[in-house]
Amino acid sequence: MASGSVAEIFAIGASLGGLAATQTIFRGLPATFRCPIVLAQHRMAEVDGRLAELLNGSSRLPVVEPDDKAPILPGHVYLAPPNYHLVVERGFFSLSLDPPVCFARPSIDVLFESLADSYGPSGVAVMLTGSNSDGAAGAVAVKRAGGRVLVQDPTTAKASAGPRAVLAVTPVDGVVPLEEIAARLMALCVGGVPIDGR
Repeated sequence: MASGSVAEIFAIGASLGGLAATQTIFRGLPATFRCPIVLAQHRMAEVDGRLAELLNGSSRLPVVEPDDKAPILPGHVYLAPPNYHLVVERGFFSLSLDPPVCFARPSIDVLFESLADSYGPSGVAVMLTGSNSDGAAGAVAVKRAGGRVLVQDPTTAKASAGPRAVLAVTPVDGVVPLEEIAARLMALCVGGVPIDGR
């Protein structure tokens, strides 16, 4: 993705510490944000059934767990359902029961790799806090496809292993403090959003 170009879709990956990190990002996005966001969050038993509810409480955008073949709509946050890989196709989702990757299902690598395959240079991958390397191989795929990769500044991450794993294997388009990620997404979203949008 050339410098200054815009995105059609964002994919976010997170594990340990991801709930707080994604809540921070979603609080910073206005209701007028047009790009879809797809989130692969390693799920924990204590929040499995409440994760969408918790994220909805922090987001002006609706947060939903998509069904297989559900269309990708603008202005929505899509949360990978528990125990499924969430695969981005061009315009819709697929759910997969393929084996876990890095012991995780949903896997960040699977999401990012599907983003690269389906959206190429118009996709942006965002790697947040995480406790293992899930997401690193996917970030490489996004870069090879011409997309953009942003990484949470490891010094602002509850678990820095995830961001550092990405930084170790590919050049990225920004190492961004958590509190600044929402603004970066707004700057990249195709069509833009009003500065004072709510």
